[in-house]
Amino acid sequence: MASDDKATIGQLRRRFMLEAPVGTPDGIGGATQIFEIKAAFWAQLEWLSGSEIWRQGRPEQTGSYRVTLRWRGDVDAGKRLRDGDRVFEIRTVADPDGSRRRLTCLVEEVTP
Repeated sequence: MASDDKATIGQLRRRFMLEAPVGTPDGIGGATQIFEIKAAFWAQLEWLSGSEIWRQGRPEQTGSYRVTLRWRGDVDAGKRLRDGDRVFEIRTVADPDGSRRRLTCLVEEVTP
């Protein structure tokens, strides 16, 4: 293991839950989407940028972050990450050097 890998592993200090969307019947012929916990892992969270947008006539702040974790095959866009009360929607996922050692996710914090 290279010395830079040890530093990266040491930075994985936040415990995230991986959540996947699941459709549940709503009782009137439709379905409601809920999120179900699929896995837990350690990762690094880095703030990238923030902005303010208007939704339904009021300002709402959004934050963009990078989450770095050990490689796993079940992380993809459409799922989300939870860190306590904070929720992050996964926008993109990449294996930066193609070695299947790390994943980099670009995420956006949302209000649950």
